[in-house]
Amino acid sequence: MNVYDSDRMGDALAQAGYAPTAEAAEADLIVLNTCHIREKAAEKVYSELGRLRKLKDSRAETGKQTLIGVAGCVAQAEGEEIIKRAGVVDLVVGPQSYQALPDLVSRASGGERVVLTEFPDEDKFDHIPQTPKKVLATRGPTAFLTVQEGCDKFCTFCVVPYTRGAEVSRDAAKILDEARAMVDAGVREITLLGQNVNAYHGAGPDGSVWSLAKLLYALAEIDGLWRLRYTTSHPRDMSDDLIAAHRDLPALMPYLHLPVQAGSDRILKAMNRRHTADAYRQLIDRIRSAQPDLALSGDFIVGFPGETDQDFEDTMQLVRDVEYAQAYSFKYSPRPGTPGAELGDTVPDAVKSERLTALQALLTEQQQAFQASRVGRRFDVLFEKVGRKPGQLVGRSPWLQPVNVMAPESLLRTLQPVTITETGTNSLFGTLDDVALDVAS
Repeated sequence: MNVYDSDRMGDALAQAGYAPTAEAAEADLIVLNTCHIREKAAEKVYSELGRLRKLKDSRAETGKQTLIGVAGCVAQAEGEEIIKRAGVVDLVVGPQSYQALPDLVSRASGGERVVLTEFPDEDKFDHIPQTPKKVLATRGPTAFLTVQEGCDKFCTFCVVPYTRGAEVSRDAAKILDEARAMVDAGVREITLLGQNVNAYHGAGPDGSVWSLAKLLYALAEIDGLWRLRYTTSHPRDMSDDLIAAHRDLPALMPYLHLPVQAGSDRILKAMNRRHTADAYRQLIDRIRSAQPDLALSGDFIVGFPGETDQDFEDTMQLVRDVEYAQAYSFKYSPRPGTPGAELGDTVPDAVKSERLTALQALLTEQQQAFQASRVGRRFDVLFEKVGRKPGQLVGRSPWLQPVNVMAPESLLRTLQPVTITETGTNSLFGTLDDVALDVAS
């Protein structure tokens, strides 16, 4: 979502007369788009601002003004504190107010230090321009599209409800219009985004409330849109019609990111997840029954306050039972303002590290097994970019893995059958079918 938001901020600024530059030293305006989900991510912001201060000072010596902005969830959470802590910052804007960015930049250019972190009444997406076709055409055949924002779940460890606000779903007609514009510009795969995307409940053009499944069925009818994905989901919002969509829609890729966070019912309750480990297992069984070839991805937190050795073993057992193709795992870090922060940080860091190492070893083993299971298989790959080696293209498998293939650049942005010959650490290697080579030549 931050990638999508960064693009939309760029689009809004472009309409105000700004043009992007790849070199920070050439920039009159630098905006850091930030994440507050973990302490380390937030602290990186201040480290980067320290480096930008030197750049700003050196440009000032040559008579050039450089404005520094902080956007995103750190901006939302810390607001005025950023201005106090980092004097180099000229403007702070939360993720709900990007439509106001050109005006904020104008005010900051006049010497005002601006902070805007209120949650506005209007939908920010109504006021941010769609990406121009010529710009979309430069971004490759895949694109992100936000359909839902915010979260009402209030997991005790999570800052998202406080930085992104309550769940809001975009009107289906606006999503469909944006998706058609993307496809018209050459996009062939769209990933629908939301903090809790499967809770989508937007107004449909027929006057009814659409679920994510109904939206996916409508998107799948767009001519030229070959692939659909969505992320991130909550187990409690995995509805029957969404599970059926994984069975019925060839365009919906067999990949699902469905975080569970822990395998201990006691810890899940303390996290306010409002589901049990067995309920999650049963849900996965239902999804895999509908789509047996599904690759499952997840998130895990180790060292949540009060986590015992048995609680951690329960998490390890759930991982063994479910088997993940990919997963993200972290040591718990308290986020200010969340209920979890009031529980204290009771698990010693050394214990967290030991548990994280054990969990990641198991997850890596499962990921490597999934990778190996693709060897010898033939499937379509959407080629996105030129690879590191001369004559190599990189695309994505249906299960989101990078696939490296020796192929001519004329096949960029096309979907081609590839046979997998070997695996890398996080990617696959394959060969083009003769038919694809004949087409390319």
